[in-house]
Amino acid sequence: MKYRKLANTNLDVSVICLGTMTYGEQNTESEAHEQLDYSIANGINLIDTAEMYAIPPKKRNSRFDGKNYWNMVG
Repeated sequence: MKYRKLANTNLDVSVICLGTMTYGEQNTESEAHEQLDYSIANGINLIDTAEMYAIPPKKRNSRFDGKNYWNMVG
């Protein structure tokens, strides 16, 4: 995986980002965990959980992301 410095920080972020806007709508929680596990195992550390296009907004996707990600790296 290639990484770049996040502007004005010492953080290295992956050049590939996992978008999770439709988690909970177009996949199951189990599938979300599988996709997060695969992404993290392959070096992705940039995960976009924004729902800026969902109408009406849902609150489900961040729950899947955070629960799995922090178990992996926390």
